[in-house]
Amino acid sequence: MLVVNTLDVDINGTPILRDIGLEIKAGEIVGLIGRNGAGKTTFLRSLMGLLPIRGGKLIFEGYGIESLPGYRRAHMGIGYMPEDRRLVPEMTAEENILVPVWSTNIQGHEDRLAWIYKIIPECKVFRSMAATSLSGGQQKLVALARALMVGQRLLLLDEPTEGLQPSMIDLIIEVIFKMKAEGFAIVLVEQRVDTVLSLANRAIFIENGKSVDSATPTELALAPEKITKYLGV
Repeated sequence: MLVVNTLDVDINGTPILRDIGLEIKAGEIVGLIGRNGAGKTTFLRSLMGLLPIRGGKLIFEGYGIESLPGYRRAHMGIGYMPEDRRLVPEMTAEENILVPVWSTNIQGHEDRLAWIYKIIPECKVFRSMAATSLSGGQQKLVALARALMVGQRLLLLDEPTEGLQPSMIDLIIEVIFKMKAEGFAIVLVEQRVDTVLSLANRAIFIENGKSVDSATPTELALAPEKITKYLGV
């Protein structure tokens, strides 16, 4: 599905990511774990084509995509949910969900939207509400639904449960499990280590812009000192 080899990313001439590697197959969830500022969000943004890379290879479904702009990657089935939601306040919930369709001119969006409302029926309930009138949890659901409009193969989720109440966290986790069951590959950034371990097939530890270690949830249960080492908790 996706193979990342020796990825390097600079921002304004400053090295942010160095020699990052990752491989994920369909139906897998890989969680990225690291301290704030370790480079996790930068990694997701570079995968989506929102940041240029300085070196390395990105192979998606057998094709090199490192030189493709973000909209071309969206056409290939990659969807991105940013941490800060980035909803357009003047638009309704449904209009925000449809933004990537309008910007990429992807066909068949009516069926896709109906499928999303089946997967996340809560979005259908408040689809006509203005984005500014939605709660934080509802805005997160809209951001996830928007990612799903184009992300038909690979989802890049940045802090999908951050700042949410337990009931909304459970709802988003349920949706992510549904996506995994349908064969989606998911790269997940999440500060809640317990959430990562409940969802992911394996975790990759990011430190100072490098992928320095990896482990399955079972391995981490047997060696919890790794979490302390890389997160300081």
